[in-house]
Amino acid sequence: MPPSLNDDQLSALREIDTPTICNAIERFNVRGRVEGFLGMDIRCLLPELGSMVGYAVTATVDSTTPGAQQDDGAWRAWVEAIAAAPKPVVLVFEDVGPQPRKSAHFGEMMATLSKRLGVVGLVTNGGVRDILEVKRLGLHYFAAGVVPSHGSPRLLEINLPVTLDGVRIEPGDLLHGDINGVTTIPLAIAAQVIEAAHQVRRDEAELLAFFNGPEFSLEGYFKRRFSH
Repeated sequence: MPPSLNDDQLSALREIDTPTICNAIERFNVRGRVEGFLGMDIRCLLPELGSMVGYAVTATVDSTTPGAQQDDGAWRAWVEAIAAAPKPVVLVFEDVGPQPRKSAHFGEMMATLSKRLGVVGLVTNGGVRDILEVKRLGLHYFAAGVVPSHGSPRLLEINLPVTLDGVRIEPGDLLHGDINGVTTIPLAIAAQVIEAAHQVRRDEAELLAFFNGPEFSLEGYFKRRFSH
């Protein structure tokens, strides 16, 4: 799937926080208000990196099956999928192993290779490690947590739909994430979301100015709140 956004539009999205993106998406009525974003089990581990924007390359993964070995064909398919994908890439790993709380799918080596291939971040319901080294690389981590050991990591199915925290993510989906979490952005409205997000900010700035200003009153608030 070709990217729907140009470099300037992607840069504009990176300047916007994820809650504002979610508020903007709501204005298009394309999905329910508790759909399309990941919940509290997948956390931003490197919030200082700011906002992440990219197109999904997906995989199912497992690092906790004893003695399991990586299939070379799956590994090659994964690398080729990243190389062929629109950039920037966000990797999305669905952990299907028996002990996801002890899993680790990414560390310094994987992050370095992935960044060279055009990856800007990883989103997974499993674990990661080498967080300080990956922070220096500037690659975003959204995961269940951090562990010290890697187990027996392997890639299974590549570039098929995966499900994280009840959210279906398909190859090529546009993702946006920051300290608040991760959301998908429907590609059909992605370009329009930018201006909608700017309007959200203008609307919120006006209301905040009223809250903090000398003309604030309950009567004035109720008039604004219930006028439409």
